[in-house]
Amino acid sequence: MLYGYAGKMLFINLTDGKIEEREVTKELAENFIGGYGFGAKILYEMMPAGVDALGLENVLGFTTGPTSATRAFFGGRYTIVHKSPVTGGWNDANSGGYFGPELKKAGYDALFVTGASEKPVYIYINDGKVEIRDASHLWGMNTKEVWEALKKETNEPRLRVSAIGPAGERLSLISCPINDGHRAPGRGGGGAVMGSKKLKAIAVRGTREIPVANPEKVTEINKKISESLKISELGKAFGTYGTGVGTAASALSGDSPVKNWGGVGVVDYGEEEAQKLAGAVLDRYKVKKYNCASCPLGCGAVYKVEDGRWPLEETERPEYETAASFGSTCLCSEEDAILMCNELCNLYGFDTISAGMTIAWAMECYENGLLTKEDLDGIELTWGNGEAMVALLEKMCKGEGCGAVLANGTVYASKYWGKGEEFLQTASGIELPMHDPKFAPGLARTYRYDPTPGRHVKGGAGSVQMMSTDPSKYIYEGTGQLDLQLTANTEVMNSSSLCMFNAFVAPPESMKEFLTAITGIEYNDEKILETGMRIYFMRHAFNLREGFKPSDFDLAPRSIGNPPQTEGPLKGITVDEELLSRNFFEAAKIDPETGKPDIELLKKIGHLDEVIENLYGVTELA
Repeated sequence: MLYGYAGKMLFINLTDGKIEEREVTKELAENFIGGYGFGAKILYEMMPAGVDALGLENVLGFTTGPTSATRAFFGGRYTIVHKSPVTGGWNDANSGGYFGPELKKAGYDALFVTGASEKPVYIYINDGKVEIRDASHLWGMNTKEVWEALKKETNEPRLRVSAIGPAGERLSLISCPINDGHRAPGRGGGGAVMGSKKLKAIAVRGTREIPVANPEKVTEINKKISESLKISELGKAFGTYGTGVGTAASALSGDSPVKNWGGVGVVDYGEEEAQKLAGAVLDRYKVKKYNCASCPLGCGAVYKVEDGRWPLEETERPEYETAASFGSTCLCSEEDAILMCNELCNLYGFDTISAGMTIAWAMECYENGLLTKEDLDGIELTWGNGEAMVALLEKMCKGEGCGAVLANGTVYASKYWGKGEEFLQTASGIELPMHDPKFAPGLARTYRYDPTPGRHVKGGAGSVQMMSTDPSKYIYEGTGQLDLQLTANTEVMNSSSLCMFNAFVAPPESMKEFLTAITGIEYNDEKILETGMRIYFMRHAFNLREGFKPSDFDLAPRSIGNPPQTEGPLKGITVDEELLSRNFFEAAKIDPETGKPDIELLKKIGHLDEVIENLYGVTELA
């Protein structure tokens, strides 16, 4: 018996309607864990180099890990994987809620979709029974409408759905699927990939139990985490106000970007403005708490806005990234506008980071006369103008006028209008998230060189620096080994379906203990490092096979202090991104020119034969 797994993966070709089940082998589970570990292995095997990200050959995966659906605390995540239409390389994005565990309880650790349907369809999975159903009547619906319609159509009130909205249908490059009404694997254009396949939704219902090697130990670990949460101030804060607990503080400390990364919090977006979006202030709209599957923390909340410009009967507490992207980055402190933007993104299926950053870019272009009121269909897009921000986002959601251009993100819009390139705040084509490398220098390396560039959830030294004010984080020498270890830890965490809060508020040994107790496989520090780097190198090799080398990856100069800010908490800071990256490359034994990992290290890590063959032309590894 394979403990911790449903034991099967599902492969569906929407072109010919073929549905195939494959066994999850012990070798795959032991060496790639699950999540995007499975995804990287399968996509590397199935996809040739150079496929069109919006074409038939792109493989779209929905993956879970061994902690999912096992009652392990924080084990509620799932990950989508595919080639990105935004960066042209590897993409993964994960989400919480209940969809992932439901997919696993329905009988599958992962689902991989290829081809494309001629008409809109949805995939219905119910305890191992799989159907491809017509979705013509769902096309055009927003994500919440789809969820409600499918619950009625299947007569399954507990149905879980991951669906695209109209943005994904139009192949918007910043679109994403939405599950459970307000949870999103947001980054990298997954909604466009679904739309290109005419796949409106995946609907799942599952009641199966997942076998666990040592369920008593899982219960024991859960109890330890519960005790830890009682004394964790960070846990209490996140559990009370969600990820937005630090929105105001981040704007003032320099952690969150201000004015399209060109401003300073204490100057351009002062304490009065920042405090209007503080978690305690926004929570006056709170109706009830929301917990993802198996979560003891509960960082989510359901809101109700009863009056004002945009009343909302039921909406959700905005995440930190959302509040910052539409808030400090756009110099907006109008809480009702932020809540409306969050709701629009959830309904139409937009990545809130890229959506907010796109509006901030347009605001700076407008300020500098590069975009006019006429270009923007009559909208006066001044900094901090919540009314204008909502109006422009509505156009993006509906694909109307200038919104049809901006719905594809800043790089596309800059090329379309032939201007504004100097105001792009991107990493290899994708808009930057809401944590500034000048505050957490290690982020500069992950933003630029992680196989999924421009992400704040990819581990490395930056993952701990975001929570720290220790000035030693600006010492750039000798950072490589720690950066490597933290990266490997995150690879394992993401592949196992654990939420990042497990790393922030649970006892540090809990991930290893969970994986050992659930799978029966001994996870120690050595195995975490080895397995994490195996998964990292598989994702990295995907990009190398696409023809990328380190010099092809870039990072917006403003984000690393080039030029440095002249006032505020980050005054004078320029991050030595080149040294940080060189340190990591040395620790990981990656050639900084070609990007190739050392062949002897790949052999030592093992189970990377196809990577070695593609990179070095070696077929016999003995």
